[in-house]
Amino acid sequence: MSKLFLLLAGLVLCSAAALAVAGAEPPAVGSVAPEFSLTTNEGKQAALKDFRGNWVVLYFYPKDFTGGCTLEAHNFQTDLPKYQAMNAVILGVSVDTAESHTSFCAKEGLTFKLLSDADTKVSDAYGSLMDYNGMKLSARNTFIIDPKGKIAKVFMKVNPGGHSAEVLAALATLQKPLR
Repeated sequence: MSKLFLLLAGLVLCSAAALAVAGAEPPAVGSVAPEFSLTTNEGKQAALKDFRGNWVVLYFYPKDFTGGCTLEAHNFQTDLPKYQAMNAVILGVSVDTAESHTSFCAKEGLTFKLLSDADTKVSDAYGSLMDYNGMKLSARNTFIIDPKGKIAKVFMKVNPGGHSAEVLAALATLQKPLR
């Protein structure tokens, strides 16, 4: 009996540890998007409420100046006129500093805002915080937030190559009038 108790206690402890590492669950479709205010690549504060009335593509990515993150950012930049035509703004979030974002935008020709989540609170609030070799990084997830501030679509563990096209298609579907 004591062996069974020890086994069950061990399972409970392991489950609790796994949940602690996993962080928060991402917000569900239809829920109010968690509010935030973060420093941009321009050194200014940007809050989610600043973009009410627009669709927001809030994408989380692990690290400036890395292959997948650069590809994803370039694709969003290339498609930026399409997003603007759909009344949508692109906001990229990682745990990098605002200074790193400034350099990344300058080097890669990015004109949309990148937000610094150095304390990881926003990444965690969106269920987008991961542990990579002992470092806390933003996971590659994207949230489409409607003009009223509600989560309209969630993309988890995205492939950076075709992701912008996937987001544009989802936006087009979400913006179609209900019949």
